[in-house]
Amino acid sequence: MLKQYLETGRIVSTHGVKGEVRFDPWCDAPEFMKRFKTLYFDSEGKQPVRVLSCRPHGAIVILKLEGVDTVQQAQTLRNKVLYMNRKDAKIKKGDWFIQDLIGCGVYNADDNSVFYGTVSEVARTGANDIWYIDGADGREYIIPAIKDVVITVDVEDGKIYIRPLKGIFDEPEEVRD
Repeated sequence: MLKQYLETGRIVSTHGVKGEVRFDPWCDAPEFMKRFKTLYFDSEGKQPVRVLSCRPHGAIVILKLEGVDTVQQAQTLRNKVLYMNRKDAKIKKGDWFIQDLIGCGVYNADDNSVFYGTVSEVARTGANDIWYIDGADGREYIIPAIKDVVITVDVEDGKIYIRPLKGIFDEPEEVRD
C-alpha cells in the first residue's frame, strides 16, 4: 500500500532574520516544491504547516512557514523532515516516487515466476538511478534503472518487472587455473 504522506526533504538551516528556512528538497528539481501550500511535520498528516512562500535558491529552497517569524523559531526547526500529501503532488501517470519503490518485489519480465528480491535503496547518479536489490538468496544486487532493464513498474501492486543485464544475477563461474 502506498504511503499517503511522503518525505520531501529536510530543513538544514535558517535564512535571514524573519523566520525563513533553508530546505534541502529530496526531489528531481527544487521547483517541484512550489506546488505545495501545506506541508507536514509528521508522516501521518497530523501536524500541518502552511507554506507562505517558497523560492528555489540553487539546489535548495527558501521556505517561509506560517507561525515561524523569527530566526530563533526557525532555528528550532533545523534538521526536521517535512512531508507532503501525495494528493497534492499531481505527478504524471506512470511516474512514481522513490519512496514507492522501496520494498517492491523485483521479478523477471519474461518469466515472472522468477523473483529476484526487493528494492532496498535507490541511489541517484548523474546518468541514471541505481536500484539496490536485497536478493531472495540473501545477497545484494545492483541494477541500473534504465529502459533496457526496467520494463514495468507497478508501485500500486508492489511489483517491478526487469530484464536483467547479463551477469547481474548469474552465478560467478569458477576460476580456472
